[in-house]
Amino acid sequence: MKLTLSWLKDHLETDASLGEIVERLTSIGLEVEHVDDKAALKPFVIAKVLTAERHPDADKLQVLSVDTGSGAPIQVVCGAPNARAGLIGAFAAPGTYVPGIDVTLGVGKIRGVESRGMMCSERELQLSDEHTGIIDLPADAPVGTSFATYAHLDDPVIEINLTPNRPDATSIHGIARDLAASGLGKLKEKPIAAIKGEGACPVKVALDFGDTPSLCRGFALRLVRGVKNGPSPKWLQQRLLAIGLRPINALVDITNYLTFDRGRPLHVFDAAKVAGNLTVRRAKDGETVLALDQREYTLTPEMCVIADENGVESIAGIMGGEHSGSDEGTTDVLIESALWEPLNIARTGRALGIITDARYRFERGVDPEFMVPGIDLATQLVLDFCGGTPSEIELVGYAGYTAPVISFPLSEVKRLTGLDVPKAESIDILSRLGFTPKGSGEVIDVSVPSWRPDVEGKADLVEEVMRIHGVDAIAPQPLTSHGAVNTKILTTLQVRTRFAKRTLAVRGMMEAVTWSFIPAKHAEIFGGGAPALKLSNPIAAEMSDMRPSLLPGLIVAAQRNADRGFADVALFEVAAAYEGDTPDKQRRVASGVRRGTAKLDGAGRSWSGNAGPVGVFDAKADAIAVLEACGAPVDRLQIEAGAPGWYHPGRSGVIKLGPKVVLGHFGEFHPKTLEGLDVSGPLAGFEVFLDVIPESKAKATRTKPKLELSAFQAVKRDFAFVVDKTVEAGTLTRAALAADKKLITSVTVFDVFEGASLGPDKKSIAIEVAIQPVEKTLTDEDFEALAKRIIENVGKQTGGTLRA
Repeated sequence: MKLTLSWLKDHLETDASLGEIVERLTSIGLEVEHVDDKAALKPFVIAKVLTAERHPDADKLQVLSVDTGSGAPIQVVCGAPNARAGLIGAFAAPGTYVPGIDVTLGVGKIRGVESRGMMCSERELQLSDEHTGIIDLPADAPVGTSFATYAHLDDPVIEINLTPNRPDATSIHGIARDLAASGLGKLKEKPIAAIKGEGACPVKVALDFGDTPSLCRGFALRLVRGVKNGPSPKWLQQRLLAIGLRPINALVDITNYLTFDRGRPLHVFDAAKVAGNLTVRRAKDGETVLALDQREYTLTPEMCVIADENGVESIAGIMGGEHSGSDEGTTDVLIESALWEPLNIARTGRALGIITDARYRFERGVDPEFMVPGIDLATQLVLDFCGGTPSEIELVGYAGYTAPVISFPLSEVKRLTGLDVPKAESIDILSRLGFTPKGSGEVIDVSVPSWRPDVEGKADLVEEVMRIHGVDAIAPQPLTSHGAVNTKILTTLQVRTRFAKRTLAVRGMMEAVTWSFIPAKHAEIFGGGAPALKLSNPIAAEMSDMRPSLLPGLIVAAQRNADRGFADVALFEVAAAYEGDTPDKQRRVASGVRRGTAKLDGAGRSWSGNAGPVGVFDAKADAIAVLEACGAPVDRLQIEAGAPGWYHPGRSGVIKLGPKVVLGHFGEFHPKTLEGLDVSGPLAGFEVFLDVIPESKAKATRTKPKLELSAFQAVKRDFAFVVDKTVEAGTLTRAALAADKKLITSVTVFDVFEGASLGPDKKSIAIEVAIQPVEKTLTDEDFEALAKRIIENVGKQTGGTLRA
């Protein structure tokens, strides 16, 4: 939001300096982002051409003698066709930066003749696009004085970074209201006279939305006959130029002026180009319109339009159509002032990619009570600048404004902010801001003005009191100490998230934060793509689906690193993945990928040998580490085949706890997966579902259990079993471990062998069983009995036999 200081003072009676105004704006929540004090135009002075003679070596150039008020005339070479003796214009001396041509002047020679400066055109000073000649000022212009001061171009421009919840501050009048409420002057309330028209408006308006919700809350229209459209007054053009708008013609400039001055977007139609009456309706699917930006837009039924008998004339609340735009030939003009549904305006603007000042205001919510005064004010300006005869206003659809009433306990100011604001001051602040407080007790009723749709509850009123009273008046206070905190602060998922992140970081992986939205193709590869997970209004075409897994984002991120020369990367993320659009279908997942040679013990080349590529066991180790850190019973985990289709079927696994609980997946990725994501390997990854890990049993005490060490020597025994090739090693080790859970402390596979000597479809699995006596030294008979139980248990659960 841009405004000039003089424009602000049209609405605010104040003696405050620019610095005081800027400081106060920021302190009341209207953050000033930039101030242009117009210092760039200060070097330009008013100068008079004394003589103008033809350049000796160039027919189109003249050598001027210029009086700048300093005494001695200055020689300037000029090519402007209107340069002549007696002309008074704007002069730039050597060393002056000329913004329109982005050049800092110096003393130079043009065709052999020295030139010590230049006489400037309007384009060179960024006053307009005019460049056919130099600026020609009236004869009474004071030579030697500042051109910027004379032409009122030294008006500072203030740019405010508005938050979306302040629609009232999208107008200079609203900003002035806030400053006046803060005590920095008095608001100039200028009553707007209702203009009595001559006869009814011949163009009627119909709101036609059928059985669907109306997208228009009100529509006002007025015809002004006999206007003479042309350039707007110089002061209006200068104000528009100062805030970055290009003057077009008087009718269009009036609408732009009121958009900023009062926050009331308007639109003008050339009445001669409108066929019949106007209808406000939803667009037909595939309907098109050529807009004022010379682009054709294809519309959908979710969008609102203004149409005549021939079709769409305007995209409601966003941009008018080229066909009915006003120009120098306009003699009859229709002025439109309407109220649109803010959410629909935002969606339409985003879908079409159109950003306009009108959309900026309508999607935030404009003052409904200013709809009719706005069209009256616009009409008065049209009559002042262009003449004409107005009709009466055609008004449809507006039901009036009913002010919401908020019950406001004045003690909330102290409770929520710590500010001790007297009751009378709180009421006075709200009154100065346009609210209507009623009541005398500790709880008052506050009516919300029509220009503040953002105020919905008592906390909003507290904010209003706080920002005007002064946020800087809040004294800093230390947090209250409650001594020892005995209860659990973080949730289980929060604790697991921290543990998972810390564990993976320690393992040499770098944390990444990827988008929750991914392309539809990527979602489908990883089991997603359901209609319920498609975004109705994506921020980009390639971000159309909620991610069913964190892996596609991490894999693509790893490839981006590889494309930039960092092929060996290990990335992880702990975040949400989505299996459906309900809360119970959102999962907390820890995922990671390793690429190239990014193993736990280092990556890349070395004199002692190159690191091998990452593989399934690297991903498995990462997944098990996360599960162990999060308290999963890793000694009881089961590793099985059958990982999802995006993994390589022979180099992946599923981590389970019991037959039903799936804790995660790991493995190398399927070549088709990598091809679908347009990435290259080697790549391995994992995903662990943190919200599925069972809660560990609560301990009765925080005291660690007594350390118990056996006084007897541990013993290891080896066994080799012949089993079917389909038998998993994990099944065999669990069977051996279950033979005697008191004596057997661990079972480790140390050899797997396949050969013709074992028979078809057979393999040998050799295990090492660690035995720790607890009560006595075991005898040979004890070992034989234990070995027999191991052999029997393995045979019963796997069908294996002891290898001879």
